[in-house]
Amino acid sequence: MISHIKTVTILDKGQIVIPKELREKKGFKTGDKVALITYKDRMELRPLPAVHQRMQTAYASEQSLTKEWDSQEEDEAWSDL
Repeated sequence: MISHIKTVTILDKGQIVIPKELREKKGFKTGDKVALITYKDRMELRPLPAVHQRMQTAYASEQSLTKEWDSQEEDEAWSDL
């Protein structure tokens, strides 16, 4: 759901200014790191700690599943496919 739409200008070095009211509303502070995530139809800025946390969860799940699924028995079960 869209809560705000603001117009910003891309500067000659590719920089944009995030309006102060939106930085304050979303808790962005000077020096914060953000992740720029691109999709086919849009880009999103997200706080880097939130992205890291989600990625750590995905990575931990992958490691856990690898232990269960990466076995000789699993390889043999899928060898005909």
